Amino acid sequence: MSRYGDIISLPHPEPKAHPRMPMSARAAQFAPFSALTGYGEAVGETARRTSPRRELDESERELLDRKLSALCAVRGTRVRVTYFVPDERKAGGAYTEHCGAVRLNARTRELIFEDGTRVRLDDVVALDAEGDAKEED
Repeated sequence: MSRYGDIISLPHPEPKAHPRMPMSARAAQFAPFSALTGYGEAVGETARRTSPRRELDESERELLDRKLSALCAVRGTRVRVTYFVPDERKAGGAYTEHCGAVRLNARTRELIFEDGTRVRLDDVVALDAEGDAKEED
């Protein structure tokens, strides 16, 4: 008879005091630990992409100024504004859109939306009356 012949055919013992641990929980106890706290976040931050700020040429700036004066002549005009938001941690930033009724504060050179969002005029790259923006196919 082999060395374990007397126990080889017996069923696996089940614990009496507590239920068996599920396989997913068993696997988690062998997962690697993070030896360098914050390393994953640092790598993620480095991998995060930003866009460079695009400077408008003179003709684009003039067109934007004309649209701005026409659209903001009537208080509460609803517009769609595309503007640059600088990144707080890295060079560059992201372009975002905001829609809503807007008024111009010429003293601070800002567009102020009805929801309180403020956009500096120097950051604006596109401005259209809401509903007039060209739909992309």
